Amino acid sequence: MGYFRAEEILPSNIIKLIQNYIDGENIYIPRKESNKKEWGSQTLIRQELSDRNSSIYCDYQKGYKVSELATKYFLSEKSIHRIVRECKNNN
Repeated sequence: MGYFRAEEILPSNIIKLIQNYIDGENIYIPRKESNKKEWGSQTLIRQELSDRNSSIYCDYQKGYKVSELATKYFLSEKSIHRIVRECKNNN
């Protein structure tokens, strides 16, 4: 995420008003609700995580131990337990 110079896009009276609250610092201005996008909506990460979790659950059903799955998928045992529980509840 880049930034814009305020003086290039905002009227000077708005800049002076903002300077009353924060002077010379960076601030984040959130998107309007109507312009917000869901997490992962612009990439394939949601599908990749879903596929990974399905593989974890499949391996778990095959008899892999939680500790083995944690090592195989580079996750904590707590994360493996959570994924297995979520997959069980979704089936």
